[in-house]
Amino acid sequence: MDPSDPRWLRVLARLGGAWGVADAGRASLSALMRGAGGSARADAWTAIASSTRPSEVMVRAENPQVRMLARRISEAMEEASRLDAEIASLLESDDTYACLLTIPGIGPRTASEPTIAIDISSFPDHDHLASYCGIAPRNRRSGTSIASVAASRRGNRRLKKLLIFSCNSLTRSANRFGEYYRACRGRGMCHGEALKAVARKRLKVIYAVMRDKAPYAA
Repeated sequence: MDPSDPRWLRVLARLGGAWGVADAGRASLSALMRGAGGSARADAWTAIASSTRPSEVMVRAENPQVRMLARRISEAMEEASRLDAEIASLLESDDTYACLLTIPGIGPRTASEPTIAIDISSFPDHDHLASYCGIAPRNRRSGTSIASVAASRRGNRRLKKLLIFSCNSLTRSANRFGEYYRACRGRGMCHGEALKAVARKRLKVIYAVMRDKAPYAA
């Protein structure tokens, strides 16, 4: 189940955990999952039906907690949507904000933070911006050689988290960033390392877009 999908949240908020769903029955699951593909419902039901049921005490304890958490997640997502709409309204006339929205993986929240927090004229190149955002590689020296091994821990932590996390939406995309992510994974990087690499690559685009106040062009 994907907790970011409002349909699954509706199921969890109404029925509770997996065993609450099982007790309600497949028809109830289908009714609450209106609009979802049949394969998604079938896969979820198969996973629930093939699992070993815990004790009834565990089931009764789990269901109210799951319902409460699902309601809170739904409320947080609704509040985030309202915030996105408010931000978009406040910054709709800002050229930098509008141009940032044309970059893959960047929505209102991700675009608003650089627009508000960064004076791009203060950064002579994208490497300086990457350092400020905390996603420039940290170099390790060994004799006369230098190897980039990790992202720097310095910089604006809020921007760092935002820029890296927003790359999650790019991992399965067909654009250059999705291809780069898959290439990084193919070279042995873990998911987190590959995301940071994509964030650094995309920051070059962010820098150019903010500097030139021009929309992204693939």
